Amino acid sequence: MKKTLVFGASLKSNRYSNIAIHRLVSAGLETVAFGIKSGKVGEVQVSTNLADYQNIHTITLYLNPQRQQQYYEDIIHLRPSRVIFNPGTENPEFYERLTANGIHVEVACTLVLLATGQY
Repeated sequence: MKKTLVFGASLKSNRYSNIAIHRLVSAGLETVAFGIKSGKVGEVQVSTNLADYQNIHTITLYLNPQRQQQYYEDIIHLRPSRVIFNPGTENPEFYERLTANGIHVEVACTLVLLATGQY
């Protein structure tokens, strides 16, 4: 099964990353999460260590462009097939780096993609 990494996951239930984790799991998608604080969102463990992850198909980003910069190489190193840039995360500089490394860039909302069957 294709695994999704929610990058910038929040433990706060009103945050979009948190809602996305619940919806991804409800859709039957294998879901893992990386955030600044460790804890659980439903049954998904939020880790603060990127070394915990491998075989990631999709990364769905929930970090603003300035906060993404420190993770450019880490994300590229994970070799996902695609990275989804959710609203507020748009970053043309990072699009170029990902594309140059053979990683598909999608500027979309994970919640909308799930709701419309396009995920």
